[in-house]
Amino acid sequence: MIAVDPANPRGIVWIASYPKSGNTWVRVFIHHLLRMAAGKPLEEHDIDELHRTSRSAAGRIDLYERFLGKPVESANPKELAEVRLQVQQAIAEEAEGIVFAKTHSFLGRIFDYPMINRAYSAGGVYIVRNPLDVVISLSHHLDVPIDKAIRSLGASLNSPITIETTAQEIWGSWTENVATWTADPNPAVHVVRYEDLVADPRGRFDEMVEHLRLDVTPEQIGEAVALASFDRMRAAEERGGFVERPDHAEHFFREGRAGQWREVLTPEQIERIVQDHGEQMARFGYLPN
Repeated sequence: MIAVDPANPRGIVWIASYPKSGNTWVRVFIHHLLRMAAGKPLEEHDIDELHRTSRSAAGRIDLYERFLGKPVESANPKELAEVRLQVQQAIAEEAEGIVFAKTHSFLGRIFDYPMINRAYSAGGVYIVRNPLDVVISLSHHLDVPIDKAIRSLGASLNSPITIETTAQEIWGSWTENVATWTADPNPAVHVVRYEDLVADPRGRFDEMVEHLRLDVTPEQIGEAVALASFDRMRAAEERGGFVERPDHAEHFFREGRAGQWREVLTPEQIERIVQDHGEQMARFGYLPN
């Protein structure tokens, strides 16, 4: 379970994953659950309000610029690394209790600065997804061919460029991201496979709620699971759009099912991914039969 004092819960609870692994799905579930727990009305189209319950830590441009003393787009990666822990400390300190934050960062160091401020972290949820499926979703998300997405998946310390709406996150390769979050068991970090969420959403989300120590009813969990279903999220996006969808993408919630790789990837592409990530794939049962 997350490591908090029940009488005075504090700290960041990370919703962490390599990109396109189910992070937004978990955030939508938590968003609806927290709104119900607070007695607030539920609206299916409020997926654009996720920042109210689980904002991206890299998206706190106001805090980055406070500590940088200049616009974030003019900062280099080392300067961002130097203030990152201060930003995360400020996120934790400005919250009234625990605060959920999204990250795609690997759990390591860059320029000898940690990517995650453990002193101000209460724990987290880490979602892992088969890289054979991740690469398909990533190619659509980045608008690049699958072969280029495969190279990105295997690129050590890969990261997106700094843009005006977010500070740089260092993803690492898929293997680096997964290994740094999961190789050393941490009772404060709950690890869940995307495929298990797809197969048994109620069971896996029940376990997640217990880990997060959320004071909610079984009925509220059930309603949040339903509201966070892929079909409901896709319908909400079609009705009102989604602020996190890239400009070039027709949909953010594109398909969501497990096992697409069997229909899409060539044998050569599968072999390259297994060569790059086989050790971590074996840990999670992802090696192709």
